Amino acid sequence: MIGRRDESKALRTAYESSYSEFVTLYGRRRIGKTFLVNETFGYEFAFHCAGLKGEGMARQLDNFRFALRRYGHDKCPRLKSWLEAFYELEMLLERQGGGRKVVFIDEMPWMDTHKSGFLAALEGFWNGWATSRKDILLIACGSATSWIVRKINRNRGGLHNRVGVRIKLSPFTLAECEEYANERRLGYDRLNIAECYMALGGVAYYWNQLEKGKSPEQNFNRLFFGPGDGLRLEFDELYSSLFRNPEPYMRIITALDKRRSGLTRDEIISEIGASCGGGKLSEMLADLEECGFVRLARPIGGKNGGVYQLVDDFSLFYLQFVKRCQSRDGDYWTDAVSSETKNNWRGLAFERLCLAHVRQIKFALGISGVHTDVYSWRTEPTDESRGAQVDLLIDRKDGIVNLCEMKYSREKYAISKDEHDRLQNRVAAFGRIAGRGKSVHLTMVTTCGLVHNKYWNDVQSEVVLDDLFRA
Repeated sequence: MIGRRDESKALRTAYESSYSEFVTLYGRRRIGKTFLVNETFGYEFAFHCAGLKGEGMARQLDNFRFALRRYGHDKCPRLKSWLEAFYELEMLLERQGGGRKVVFIDEMPWMDTHKSGFLAALEGFWNGWATSRKDILLIACGSATSWIVRKINRNRGGLHNRVGVRIKLSPFTLAECEEYANERRLGYDRLNIAECYMALGGVAYYWNQLEKGKSPEQNFNRLFFGPGDGLRLEFDELYSSLFRNPEPYMRIITALDKRRSGLTRDEIISEIGASCGGGKLSEMLADLEECGFVRLARPIGGKNGGVYQLVDDFSLFYLQFVKRCQSRDGDYWTDAVSSETKNNWRGLAFERLCLAHVRQIKFALGISGVHTDVYSWRTEPTDESRGAQVDLLIDRKDGIVNLCEMKYSREKYAISKDEHDRLQNRVAAFGRIAGRGKSVHLTMVTTCGLVHNKYWNDVQSEVVLDDLFRA
């Protein structure tokens, strides 16, 4: 199993507890949640059932009953309610004798249909039966992150503070993607792996679709633009799996895609309409943040304000290229997309890749042990200037702020005179904002390093792509 060592250890620790334990495991579609549980427990469970997407209460109960029968409850009657369903589950588990019993309920949010009473029955099962024993490990799993967080982790009713272990499964890092690519014998160097990451993110299932013997460009042609469906349908399925009502979320995502530098909350309302304003918008933005699709870039030193940025690589690649491609030309990415367009995409995508690997950047700078806050900085254009934006500022408690400039290039990057002047002006302008007691260090994050020309001396620190591959 690639990565997931800490998550698997947490599951094993819960299994070895002397008491019954309630675990929630959540994360976006295709991230590997089910695979993690199956591999950790060797596909052996006292009971396992997965919810059915889009089905009503009756079908969900029938599915639960069939699972009970598969695990030995041959005489399970037709279920009329979730209270009956969990009672029959108790009967099944009681007949299994001694030993630890792992109950794995996958895609639990899909079981909680409108007015079904599912949550009340789950509360009864856990509070009224499982906690009176010492042998139950209940794993509640789901792609609908907001449901798991709100209905279970932050439950204010009978399940309040009942969850002992909460595992949010995040995308693979570059290091884990490299390990995965090497295991599958893709034959990719780190630039190839970075390019795949910039379109697919760290989603295990997407990486599993890459074919050995094909370059990243050939695989993009096949998966996104070829005659088969590949990953062309994944965008709609992704958001519908995460949210009961995906349309307003997709409107937010589409609005953020139009302004890569990000939108304020008021600008989002202006783009998508007042119907999603107020508390509902706050809730949806919080959901998108929790799922890792949106980043709130806060201004330095500020607890309020800031801009929301779309940072999900797959969504951005889909909206920029796949959605706008009407043909099924298997060579579209190679032939129809210009080099300039690709390079513009790579430049912005590399910035997102860096934002996803701030821990590795800090390690490369030798400040892993220093307390830091991460901010952004944006100035609006005026009659005298074009405005500026820095997406990554690392504000350190030792009095230094690393102002990070991120540049993608397939060879060493050379700072020109014009760029040098622009960067120095930016450092000076930000230094005035940072105030006394803060020194601003210009940090260049590049793929292949910098050409050590006469403008290089004003760079205080360098980070390269290899540094981002640190585990």
